[in-house]
Amino acid sequence: MTRCMVAIEEYLKNPCRAASVPYWKLQGLDVPDGMKILHQEDYKAGEYLQYDDEPYFRLIHTLQGLSAPSMPEGYSLCSAAAGDFAEHINSCYDSIGISEAELRDCAKRRVYSADLWLAVMDNQTGKIAATGIAELDREIGEGVLEWIQVSKGSRGCGLGSYIVSELLWRMKDVAQFVTVSGQCSNPANPKRLYQRCGFSGSDVWHVLRKKEG
Repeated sequence: MTRCMVAIEEYLKNPCRAASVPYWKLQGLDVPDGMKILHQEDYKAGEYLQYDDEPYFRLIHTLQGLSAPSMPEGYSLCSAAAGDFAEHINSCYDSIGISEAELRDCAKRRVYSADLWLAVMDNQTGKIAATGIAELDREIGEGVLEWIQVSKGSRGCGLGSYIVSELLWRMKDVAQFVTVSGQCSNPANPKRLYQRCGFSGSDVWHVLRKKEG
C-alpha cells in the first residue's frame, strides 16, 4: 500500500488539485496495491492501458453570494433515521449503495453534524423524496457534500438544487469552503447540478485499478 500525504498548508491553497478526497479522509488513507490515483495533469492514457480507469470530478464552493433556498411546493423537511436514509439512497442508484450500519458509523465520525442530514418528504404521499448528507471538518473549515439524491419519480422539480443549497446555507457560518466529487460517467450528470448551485473548478482525478489477467 501507498500512504497519501498532503500538508495542510498545501491542501488549503487548492483543495481540489491537492487531493482526490477531502482533507479529513487523507488522514490514514492508504492506496491499495494495484490501484493508482492520478490528477488529470499527471495522467497519460497511453501509459495506463493495463488499468481500468474511472475519472471523478472535484469541485469547490467558496460560500460567497448565497441566498436562503426555497423549498419546492408540495414538499417539506422531515425527520429520518439512519435506516430511512439508507433505504432512500439505495433506491436512487442501480449500482452503488450504503447500509444502515455504514451510515451509523458515519454518525460517529468527528465530521458528523446532525444539522447536515436532510430528508425531504412528498406531502401528498408522505414518502421521502430527497435526501442529502454533508460533513463538516471544523479543524480546517471544510464542508463536504457526500450523499445527494432525489427519488426517480420526483426529479425535475428542484429538489436537488434545494438540498444542495440548503446544506450550503447551513454551513455558511461554520465552514470556509465546501467540496464535492462524483463520477464523470454518471448519466444523471450531478456535476451540472453542483455548478448550478455555485460550485466551480475543472479538476479531474483518475482512479486506476489494474486489470486482472
